[in-house]
Amino acid sequence: MLHSILAAVEPWVSPTIDYHALAPEMVLAGGLCVVLLADLFLDESRKWIISSLAGFTLLGAMLPVLTLGLDEVAVRQMFDGRYVVDEFSIVMKAMFLIAGYVVVLLSSKHVEENEYWRGEYWFLLLSSILGMVMMTSSRDLVSIFVALEFLSIPAYMLAAWRKRDIKSNEAGMKYFLLGVFASAVMLYGMSLLFGAANSTLLVDLGKSVTATGQFSALHALGIVFVIVGFAFKVSAVPFHSWAPDTYEGAPSPITAFLSVASKAAGFVALLVLLLVAFPLAADVWQPFIWVLSALTMTVGNVIALRQTNIVRMMAYSSISQGGFVLMPLAVAGISDVSASALRAVVVYMLVYAATNLGMFAIIIAVSRKTRSGEISSWGGLFSYAPGLATLATIFLASLAGIPPLGGWIGKFTAFQSLLSSGTNWGYALALIGAVNSVIAFGYYGTVMREMWMKPVPDGDTTRVGIPGSLALALAITSVATLVLGILPGVATHFGDIARITGAFGG
Repeated sequence: MLHSILAAVEPWVSPTIDYHALAPEMVLAGGLCVVLLADLFLDESRKWIISSLAGFTLLGAMLPVLTLGLDEVAVRQMFDGRYVVDEFSIVMKAMFLIAGYVVVLLSSKHVEENEYWRGEYWFLLLSSILGMVMMTSSRDLVSIFVALEFLSIPAYMLAAWRKRDIKSNEAGMKYFLLGVFASAVMLYGMSLLFGAANSTLLVDLGKSVTATGQFSALHALGIVFVIVGFAFKVSAVPFHSWAPDTYEGAPSPITAFLSVASKAAGFVALLVLLLVAFPLAADVWQPFIWVLSALTMTVGNVIALRQTNIVRMMAYSSISQGGFVLMPLAVAGISDVSASALRAVVVYMLVYAATNLGMFAIIIAVSRKTRSGEISSWGGLFSYAPGLATLATIFLASLAGIPPLGGWIGKFTAFQSLLSSGTNWGYALALIGAVNSVIAFGYYGTVMREMWMKPVPDGDTTRVGIPGSLALALAITSVATLVLGILPGVATHFGDIARITGAFGG
């Protein structure tokens, strides 16, 4: 009898675990422990080693991502399909790890010079990246929520990392309070969906609609609340009010991190939910996404035109760029367009990550000399730092979508998915996007004019000193921005191979 009881409970206590599929997460978790121990045992004069450990941890986690990408097994599922490693998750894991590595490069000298607590900084940064990596494979409401909080809670603390700065304290508090509110709204929506489907597995949520033959009010309310929760995370208008103050008050590397990796993680979760759990509920979420996209890009661009602080301008630019990422999702419910919409979002996020991180690297480099965040302090940058001015022009032009830089292929694929929908709503949103692309060049062009045509405000033409780690970050991001633009097939290749298991009925 004892043998039969043990045999019955064995599947519960011994789930099948694919350690190869979990290797990136395991490397990151191991690196977290090493960083924490190193902080305890290293003296102050050797704390710089911790930043190197954080960087090597992220590079080490890339190795199993590469082996998974080259493996013949296309899909690996664990825990009854609640954790899936497929082509989409592999591409996104690679993006988060590389973006995280660039943020480490941006942070290393910045942390040392500003005398931040070092060990905790790297520990929290790696913890947040681990949550992002987990998010890419989560296919269950519970695992999505846990991954989201895993990446968000460290980010709240990192935003307030400048402990003696009132703006940084305000940034962390606003981000925390609004983030907790968004999580509560999202969790309530998830509870409604669980009540409607009696399951938290995403594929079961989709099947519950098929089984009933119609979409209930409970389903609709749950979806709206979940989308509202993620709209806070990706700073979509009108849920964007935390972003400008948080971006301005947080340390510059963390601002770069929040504007790229954290935002992308929210879009990853939104993609998976819409295309796996709610594909048959497009009548509910497509109009909602359409309005969010139009409002986000328009409000972000218009307010960015009035900014005089470069970081606040980039904050509203980030909000506007989020509206462009939402554009393909507004037509993703159409069966013939779903694949191209997913492709467009992936391509846009890859290009945006490279370009925006590069622009923040320039901001960090310039602020080392000017000690100011005002756009006017960039006057005459070309006269004493022609290399930085040239790279800044490349990144700004890429954000504006000017060929042959990376941004153009991101916008091209987004507009292509809208036009291929063949709907009046798609054409209307494409027109709004085209107008906003022109508006965006207004504030990007303002920075370019300051660098190339205005005199140096204080007459100081001292060369800008660039640390080696910051120079490496600039090299990585500039090469990526140029390659993705000049060879657009590279970006679209990753977009083509990124397929979400369970989406489009697959």
